[in-house]
Amino acid sequence: MIKLNINGVDRSADIEADTPLLWALREDFDLPGTKFGCGAGLCGACTVHIDGKAVRSCQTASGDVGAGRITTIEGLGAGDDTNGLHAVQAAWVAEQVPQCGYCQPGMIMAVAALLKANPRPKEADIKTAITNICRCGTYPRIVAAVQRASAGA
Repeated sequence: MIKLNINGVDRSADIEADTPLLWALREDFDLPGTKFGCGAGLCGACTVHIDGKAVRSCQTASGDVGAGRITTIEGLGAGDDTNGLHAVQAAWVAEQVPQCGYCQPGMIMAVAALLKANPRPKEADIKTAITNICRCGTYPRIVAAVQRASAGA
């Protein structure tokens, strides 16, 4: 039995400790917003926060989380404003970032962690810190959305 704090709620499931957090979130806790991309921690589609830091959930064993507080895309905007959107999510909408949208939950989670650590990143900081892959190539809109979100921070 694994016990995890997910989006502020203590939850448990009968899973092996070495189960990737990605699969526990999607299959055992019914949180499908975290996406499977490459399975090797390279693309970032599976990015979630553990204690506010961006991690690749496909490479994180559920048993290694311990008492860490997990935040998924489903819990990111909870209570942030009247629309329930985090500033990064609102900027994503305003800048019309998604095309196919598959990478966006992980990208948004990575950006939210960046802005928490560096509320006013320069363009070079954004390009260095955000290593998630968008196969649609919406990088200029991503940078614009990060700048918009940081202006409101």
